[in-house]
Amino acid sequence: MSANFENKKVVVEEIKNYAKDAKTIVLVDYKGLTVAEVSELRNAFRKAGATYKVYKNRLMKIAFESLGIKFDDSLLEGTTAVAFHSEDAIAPAKIAVDGENKYKALTVKASWYDGKQLDANETKKLASIPSKEVLVAQLVGLLTMPMRGLAVAISEIAKKNA
Repeated sequence: MSANFENKKVVVEEIKNYAKDAKTIVLVDYKGLTVAEVSELRNAFRKAGATYKVYKNRLMKIAFESLGIKFDDSLLEGTTAVAFHSEDAIAPAKIAVDGENKYKALTVKASWYDGKQLDANETKKLASIPSKEVLVAQLVGLLTMPMRGLAVAISEIAKKNA
């Protein structure tokens, strides 16, 4: 076997390792981005704990299909980059959508979440979900609101009677 074939097998295994642990996989078209913009985008993914890579479409298709991940063939054409995150399901979609808004050349193609393919609009909806920290803060605020209201009412009664 040729060295090139062995290299491709290694790349397919790398993609499979990222994909099998990923909660979300996001595909983007990066055609037209400058090197500086790609570096900035890559850093945003890295900062969030996500992996952002560019692979050959054919190798991604082979790796994804071996794991049962089926993207439409049209999505794995042209300039395609992929982002994976093994812990946060929302972060890659959020960064990709923010990148699309910031860099007009970047386009979100689709994502894979919860065992199914999401198109670009569904990926944008996924990105709009607040982060875990924000949801926890909202829940805590919601739970403490009745107690705060009771404390204010008791305080006002005490002021009236004083």
